[in-house]
Amino acid sequence: MSIRRTTKAARGAVAMASAAGLALVVAGCGADNGGAKASDGDKPPARSTAPKDSGPGAPAADSDKVIGEMKGPDGVVVTLHSVVRDSGGFVTVNGTVTNRGTRAFNAIDWRSNETELRSRSSISGATLVDKAGKKRYLVLRDTNGECLCTTGLSGLMPGASRPVFAQFPAPPAKVTEVDFQLPTLPPASVRITD
Repeated sequence: MSIRRTTKAARGAVAMASAAGLALVVAGCGADNGGAKASDGDKPPARSTAPKDSGPGAPAADSDKVIGEMKGPDGVVVTLHSVVRDSGGFVTVNGTVTNRGTRAFNAIDWRSNETELRSRSSISGATLVDKAGKKRYLVLRDTNGECLCTTGLSGLMPGASRPVFAQFPAPPAKVTEVDFQLPTLPPASVRITD
């Protein structure tokens, strides 16, 4: 056998082995499991770590406590109930939005302008501002681009209320007072509690 034939045969064997290996990898990555249940170690990915709303009209946590209020156009009022720092390095703002106007309210103006976000009618445009430290904190996002905040905030009828929340990175521990801001509303100065 000549060297040329041996080299050609070796190349063919390498190409065949590579193609077979690639086919196995592609088949393994695209496996459907045929509807089989996941094993104990496999869990479906969570869509969002954000707390779920209890539904329209459900009161927010600590709804009797009022630490701030923001009045906007068309009779929309946001009442803030708590701004809590947790041990994980987050600050969660809880409140209630109430439509005291005469027409349905949609929070389309309260979303952020980021193009990669998936949350449409949400409070993703909310911010916490540390005036002393001159820093602005944006609402956190999960790996799918969803804000860790209230979403689907549309069609709030006159006289109706809905709980709202937003999670932010926590400012330094020495920062205890921040401004909570939503687009189209004046800011509310609030204290962070632990």
